[in-house]
Amino acid sequence: MTPPVIVGAGPAGVRAAQALAAHGLRPVLIDEAPRAGGQIYRRPPAHFRRTAAALYGSEAARAIALHAAADSLADRIDHRPDSLVWNAQGGALDVLRGGRIERVPYLGLIVATGATDRVLPVPGWTLPGAFTLGGAQVALKFQGCAIGERVVLMGSGPLLYLVAYQYAKAGARVAAVLDSARLADQIAALPLMLTQPSTLMKGAWYVAWLRAHRVTIVRGARPLRIVGGERVEGVQFEQGGQTRTIDCDAVGMGHALRSETQLADLLGCDFEFDELQRAHLPQRDAAGRSSVPGLYLAGDGAGILGADAAEWAGERSALALLEDRGVAVDADRARALEQRLAGIRPFRRGLERAFPFPTDWAARADDELVVCRCENITAGQLRATVRETGADDINRLKALSRVGMGRCQGRMCGVAATELLAHACGRPVGEVGRLRGQAPIKPVPFSALSAPSTLHESEAAA
Repeated sequence: MTPPVIVGAGPAGVRAAQALAAHGLRPVLIDEAPRAGGQIYRRPPAHFRRTAAALYGSEAARAIALHAAADSLADRIDHRPDSLVWNAQGGALDVLRGGRIERVPYLGLIVATGATDRVLPVPGWTLPGAFTLGGAQVALKFQGCAIGERVVLMGSGPLLYLVAYQYAKAGARVAAVLDSARLADQIAALPLMLTQPSTLMKGAWYVAWLRAHRVTIVRGARPLRIVGGERVEGVQFEQGGQTRTIDCDAVGMGHALRSETQLADLLGCDFEFDELQRAHLPQRDAAGRSSVPGLYLAGDGAGILGADAAEWAGERSALALLEDRGVAVDADRARALEQRLAGIRPFRRGLERAFPFPTDWAARADDELVVCRCENITAGQLRATVRETGADDINRLKALSRVGMGRCQGRMCGVAATELLAHACGRPVGEVGRLRGQAPIKPVPFSALSAPSTLHESEAAA
């Protein structure tokens, strides 16, 4: 019998695999990373000697628990690390693994693809030494190094302070944390954020720790440009009508996270615009069922709710898969998981109030600003295309300008391009569409595609 397949071995994927294995199934768990854990609990190479406390800070206990759960499943699941799902068609996934392309059939599929940085470009963001916040985390956790000797972290959202804490804790010199949100925003969000007091206190503790260790925190900071010649040399920003510059040799930037939805798109899921997250997200019910029978969505890949919620959603989606196969599950447990997920949503609204998206970014972006790095498309070119053609849909703009056609498939530029389009044509961002997923959803080497002998049916069907 074709086993269920899980894409993504982060918190959602690991808990889904654990639940399926507990009911006697042997799921296939596919993940791009060499070891399970996902981005937030990314595991270093086996020979790496830094402690979990040094790597994950206050999240160390949860990281250790998730890693232990993944390790305990070794003989009960078919874990396929270093494997990239780049296409889906005909009831099977196309997977790049070890330089070869496999077709992995599935009967029941849980998509737990996680999230990535939501980036709003500034002049200079293409300089060497400019990273996303997530990229800065990868360097620290997986490669054991900082992105620079004197680092500025800027943008907004909880990840901003978590990365700053992790860097400072590891001994890196954090020159400044530039938060575009104001203190007034965070105070106004307190009633909603108090619905999850332990999480709120954790965030407050990061800020207090940074201040105690003399890390400069600037709220209400609007980045103007990343300064430099051949590489990053500083950051210029505005606060309260004054322009300031901070010297640094590296920058980590991001405005919270965006869901990785390309695979759900290729699989035929229905999408709807989410005003809170300012993004089109695949539809799912409280149990994780998508609009496509037999396809389940879990974790941040279907909407940003955080690592704890991802674990609950992963388990709940696995129980939904089992229910739909006629397998008896613990109904009380299923209800409890749904209640936990529902209970965290007010806190999520609080986070958006505390760290609001800078909706004036598009109006302020200079025409010379490079928006799409892959195709070297500027904000001015996008505006001119809208003006000259009347384009009011992001896929139409993509066809006319090539924005989002490069290596990243719109992961880096999609949010910014959509914001610019909405502003240029005078429509709400939710009405200008979303970049449709295209295969390959991530780059695949020609060597794998051009050799028919490497294309084979995975043993998953056996």
